[in-house]
Amino acid sequence: MFNDIGALELVTIVVLAILIFGPDKLPKVIQDVSGVIRKIRAFSDSAKQDIRSELGPEFKDFEFEDLNPKTFLRKQLGENEDLKEIRSSFDLRKELNDVTDAVNSRESDSAPAASAPPATGPDLLKKPAAPAAEQRTPYDADAT
Repeated sequence: MFNDIGALELVTIVVLAILIFGPDKLPKVIQDVSGVIRKIRAFSDSAKQDIRSELGPEFKDFEFEDLNPKTFLRKQLGENEDLKEIRSSFDLRKELNDVTDAVNSRESDSAPAASAPPATGPDLLKKPAAPAAEQRTPYDADAT
């Protein structure tokens, strides 16, 4: 529950508790808080037991943690033997290397063809040459 609290944060909480409640009342507050936490845990455990008993014997292995979508998917997909076989047969590095080799070989094969002008139309990848001065439309500052 408190796995992400560091030492500095814990010391800060203790210092604030001493400042707020004072050293005289602090032990009583700690006892009260721990008692409330125990009551909440007991209530939660009894509610879980009631739900399990109401669901019946077919749900005796039911865990409330399985209601978390990540846990549910991990449990359902982890038990599937076909998925494990597919996962072991699929090598991502090999697939990426194959794709890289295919792209590199296609670029090297198309390099001589790129020097020839295209037969169907202009090359859209090249920047068009600037038009000659007589082809440019005149700029009218008053019109804009």
